[in-house]
Amino acid sequence: MAKDATGANLWGPHRLASLQGIRVTGVFSGSCAVHSVIIIEGGRVMTWGRNDKGQLGHCDNKRKDVPTIVETLKDHNIVSAACGRSHTLFLSERGIVYATGDNKMGQCGIGSQNNAVNIPTKVSFKGRSIAKVACGAEFSVILDVKGGMYSFGCPEYGQLGHNSDGVYFVTSNKLSFRCELVPKRIIAFIEKTREGHVSLVDDVLITSVACGINHTVAVDTKKRCYSFGFGGYGRLGHAEQKDEKVPRLIKAFDGPRNVSGVKKVFAGGSYSLAINELDVLFFWGQNKKTGEATMYPKPVQDLTGWSVRAVGCCNSSIVCVADESVIAWGPSPTYGELGYGENRPKSSTTPQEVKPLDGIHIHNVACGYGHTLFIARDDTEEEKNKIDQLPDYTP
Repeated sequence: MAKDATGANLWGPHRLASLQGIRVTGVFSGSCAVHSVIIIEGGRVMTWGRNDKGQLGHCDNKRKDVPTIVETLKDHNIVSAACGRSHTLFLSERGIVYATGDNKMGQCGIGSQNNAVNIPTKVSFKGRSIAKVACGAEFSVILDVKGGMYSFGCPEYGQLGHNSDGVYFVTSNKLSFRCELVPKRIIAFIEKTREGHVSLVDDVLITSVACGINHTVAVDTKKRCYSFGFGGYGRLGHAEQKDEKVPRLIKAFDGPRNVSGVKKVFAGGSYSLAINELDVLFFWGQNKKTGEATMYPKPVQDLTGWSVRAVGCCNSSIVCVADESVIAWGPSPTYGELGYGENRPKSSTTPQEVKPLDGIHIHNVACGYGHTLFIARDDTEEEKNKIDQLPDYTP
């Protein structure tokens, strides 16, 4: 549901005609990405979309309008992926990460800074197997199987979590960044009191991570939530707009009002979301141009009583799978990512059900800058018939 090759937007869900008969197991994009990744049965990976920096991994810079097998990874069983603005990480079953695309800030983690890497290249990492990958606009974060968190790429705003924004003067009036060119472990996690007293948090093993354009949110095994990077519009959830250069505990999830911890986090352009153990969705930051920012995590009131299963974050739109429904909202301008349908409103600042998907069980969702991908279940004849009623999309 993004722009097609002729520039028209798809305002409602369409089936990708080229994937007829192909079983899809994973969908991936990113809040500042205009490209997408899917994993199909057997661990093969397909990519399409913008490719100006080689982010699709096809050894060229040609845009692909339909999902195309990444031949260079065909001998690897790919289990996950993440998309930055112009780079992509692929995670293999063996816990090895491959990167492709823009690398001028070292966000591919291959030990060098160069304009673009257009073939998936192994990230320079000698540690344990990697279990999760995430991308900001120009940086990357990976988690190992034991909960270690590593980051690389552009350090601006402290978004790498290494207690530095990496800025230095090249000349008296020209600034540059000391980028991290290989994954570097994030070693300190802190807690701050209202008075500004800082203490270290012990025993932090990270299980879930998500990146916005310039910030990161993460959850540990004790269901505690941390954030770091750019603090504007409250996206870090600390009730202030300061940048945080090391992961800082979000106190709002710690207080007596909230009895259960966080299990998963998500991040859009300048906002963050979390699902707690009761499947309640929390929001903080700002996803619209006007009005007050939400400075600390608050439950999304319109979804009270819904059990949220999956979340996709566009630049400013949010798409949730809750119970048996898909619910989406986002301010104008939108590009069809909300999926409301051809003759429906194009945007909404309050959560609305995505009616064209009524009766279709959605397994998972992923969002790019202005597009949305869904994996739908087709186990029964009834489900197949419902899906067959959706229009086909052939660019």
